[in-house]
Amino acid sequence: MRRNRPHVLRKLSRDEQAEMERLSRSGSAPAAWVERAKALEWVRGGVSYAEAGRRIGRTNGDGSSALVKRFNEEGLSAVCPRHGGGTHKYSTSQCARIVAEARRSPTAEADGTSQWSLTTLQKTLRGAVDGLPEVSTETIGRVLHEAGYTWQTTRSWCQTGQVQRQRKAGIVTVTDPDTDVKKK
Repeated sequence: MRRNRPHVLRKLSRDEQAEMERLSRSGSAPAAWVERAKALEWVRGGVSYAEAGRRIGRTNGDGSSALVKRFNEEGLSAVCPRHGGGTHKYSTSQCARIVAEARRSPTAEADGTSQWSLTTLQKTLRGAVDGLPEVSTETIGRVLHEAGYTWQTTRSWCQTGQVQRQRKAGIVTVTDPDTDVKKK
């Protein structure tokens, strides 16, 4: 029993058709682009999704179906693969932005902390107007490590056993009575 084709390849314009034919025969374009162009050409020629997938080395036609859907929506840019997972590559200016933020001393009023952690840096960078909305704590740690920072030597430590807390009466200093026991 044949499955219905969920996505039918739309009619290509002359420019798209010429570019698709050029890409499918290219010896210098990236291999992934050539494979995708060939799959689209075969589907346009009437080959099933499964067969088009097999011809480019896939086990089924799911990828060909998804490619046709994406091509119908985006055009020729569908031939270029998107980010496939893993770490994002940040530009040098974006990495410099991370390092500059880490060098800045945080303020309790603006940043909600008096000492940076990877999580508070992440929240600040994601929330800033010129920030990085998808940056992860792993990326921040990697960038800082590559810039020569180590968490143990660059962090300024707070006084152990004392912390300032906001209470109804105002800001109070809370002291842990077991500080000396915990230090040992």
